[in-house]
Amino acid sequence: MAKKKGKVRIITLECTEARKLGQTPSRYTSTKNIQNHPERIELKKYNPFMKKHTVHKEIK
Repeated sequence: MAKKKGKVRIITLECTEARKLGQTPSRYTSTKNIQNHPERIELKKYNPFMKKHTVHKEIK
């Protein structure tokens, strides 16, 4: 019998502001419950290359 995939997925968050400026984007990994939050997540995280908190968006 095949195993069912869980409802919790590992996602990657990437800095959006660094991409616009052509700098190195920081990336974080996190988990999310796809049943409760099917849309893409946006969180404020620290970007060590820019040395400030920026908006990080979920990427594929």
